[in-house]
Amino acid sequence: MLSKEKISRINELANKSKQEELSKEEKAEQQKLRQEYLKNARASFKNQLKGVTVIDPKGNDVTPEKLRQMQKNEKKN
Repeated sequence: MLSKEKISRINELANKSKQEELSKEEKAEQQKLRQEYLKNARASFKNQLKGVTVIDPKGNDVTPEKLRQMQKNEKKN
């Protein structure tokens, strides 16, 4: 999870960019923070998916094979 300080800084830079032009250093910092945020969000979402099982109306397990493989690999680790 991203720290509150980093999230605050992302928001601060976003608001500043709406008011005025960011310096090259600020743009680079903003891009780095955004990438870190997205990496964290993707990892969190992937972890949530690992616990999902898809069941059709008849009660059959229809979890996509790709997801089943990901879940199997996680159990091995």
